[in-house]
Amino acid sequence: MQKPTLSGIESALERLRPHLPETPLIRSELLSRAFCADVWLKYETMSPIASFKLRGALNAILIGAESGIAGAVTSSTGNHGQGVAYAARQIGVPADIFIPNPVNPVKAAMMSAFGATIHVVGEDIDMAKDAAREFAADNGALFLDDGEDIDIMEGAGTMALEIIRALPELKAMVVPTGGGNLAAGTATALKTVSPSAKLYCVQASGSPAVAESFHARKIIERPTDTIADGLMTRVPPSLALEVLWELLDDAWLVTDDALLSSIHTLIECAHVLVEPAGAAALAGAWEHKEQFANQQIVIMLSGANIMTQYLTDALNAPPLFSASDI
Repeated sequence: MQKPTLSGIESALERLRPHLPETPLIRSELLSRAFCADVWLKYETMSPIASFKLRGALNAILIGAESGIAGAVTSSTGNHGQGVAYAARQIGVPADIFIPNPVNPVKAAMMSAFGATIHVVGEDIDMAKDAAREFAADNGALFLDDGEDIDIMEGAGTMALEIIRALPELKAMVVPTGGGNLAAGTATALKTVSPSAKLYCVQASGSPAVAESFHARKIIERPTDTIADGLMTRVPPSLALEVLWELLDDAWLVTDDALLSSIHTLIECAHVLVEPAGAAALAGAWEHKEQFANQQIVIMLSGANIMTQYLTDALNAPPLFSASDI
């Protein structure tokens, strides 16, 4: 099985740079004090789609454009679909995005704004994926499989490469995971350049398939029921899992309540807005904070496409800690 490589990630970064500037990497004083560590935040919220997903989609579509593609098709709960829609518009081809119910209206509106045609199919992302794959085959379009596509994975890994180059003494990185695409790309970059650095991924307990599969060392399907649509996966992608089994240090689960509390904490203590999936890395890191004491760590903020309902819920939830407590 072909896997992502550091050279592929380096090439992806060169390919993306003319289209996508480096995202901010900022040290958080309040989080550093709360963790008793040197805590840095990677703001993947700062992109045209407010999510890291643009990296992989744009890399794959730019590669596809070199050979000529009639269109781009994918399945998504929202952020990957936005990335595909944005990237397809950049090269002037149509995008068809298959999304499951329930629909995130914020993300659906953004996909439409970028020019995509939206197809609402099925009750989870894997049902939508089956329909998208069939549509792509029938229409001669490029199907982008988030989790099984090396070009997407290497594009996602460029996020980690930016961090490693800025913080060569980094001891640990914490990232969210849905299908494992980001974690696999990050693991490839981090473990190749800094083998001793630790990588942890965090998934919602209401969608535990990837985390449970990682620990069981076999693919386990699980139903999805979480507010974090960006962390939903019923059937873990085999390519992503193969990489994680080889390189990932641990996979953690967090509750929806912890995600809401983490959103509240980031608003108060880091002055940044994230969606539930974007808060997962902080939620997981906080539950394991003792192991990060006196270390330099990066917590990734993966996206900011939050529905108003969840923002209200987060502000009503207790924060993990308050600025006045530090």
